[in-house]
Amino acid sequence: MNKSDLILGRQPVMEALKARSKLQKILIAEGAAGLIIREIEGYARGQGIPLEKVERKYIDKISDGFNHQGVAAVGFEFNYAELDDIFYLAERKGEHPFLLLLDQIQDPQNLGALIRTAEAAGAHGVVIPNRRAAQVTPAVFRASAGAISYVPVARVKNLNYLIDELKKKGLWIYGTDAQGIQLYYEVDYHNPLAVIIGSEGKGISRILREKCDYLVKIPMKGKVSSLNASAAGAVLLYEVLRQRGL
Repeated sequence: MNKSDLILGRQPVMEALKARSKLQKILIAEGAAGLIIREIEGYARGQGIPLEKVERKYIDKISDGFNHQGVAAVGFEFNYAELDDIFYLAERKGEHPFLLLLDQIQDPQNLGALIRTAEAAGAHGVVIPNRRAAQVTPAVFRASAGAISYVPVARVKNLNYLIDELKKKGLWIYGTDAQGIQLYYEVDYHNPLAVIIGSEGKGISRILREKCDYLVKIPMKGKVSSLNASAAGAVLLYEVLRQRGL
């Protein structure tokens, strides 16, 4: 059994079911009980996902010491959204589109944290490339603390082409760069927009930087030259939220 396909723990499994992720089966330890166990069983039956009662020591073995709380989902495959789903959500809320584009984020923890922040800040969706970047795995699911169940995450082949399409739809593109001319809080975020956050080591790729309508910088007074991707994303996303009104 591939541990990278396992979701462990009662709440993470519940969130995976709410997100209608593809799961081969759900293992529940004999003797595990409680409201959330009954809810997991109900969601699983409703989605046609097999339930299997097993000895707790079996889940202990496959979880490699992780605190599984007597529940494991096997064969995880995330159900990615379509780009249209993101625009539909913005329209349904009566808001200008607010997207987060992630350029070659490699660390699953950063990806999960950025998805969590995007959901909390009111973004309508997150878009990742389908190559040379972290994809949604159980580790990302855990790092998002369940937020991934509530914000659409889409994949595209090429962010460069996507930005061209977004501009045709009237979106403005904002990126972060240490050499940016304006500070991140000096620009206006009330218009339809997409925020790009670059990879942990290299930042936003050159071709995407050149397509940005605004390149903004985050002031740094310490000795380190930059924030990590998830921290930089949190700063910028919450400035969008602040300007648009809580």
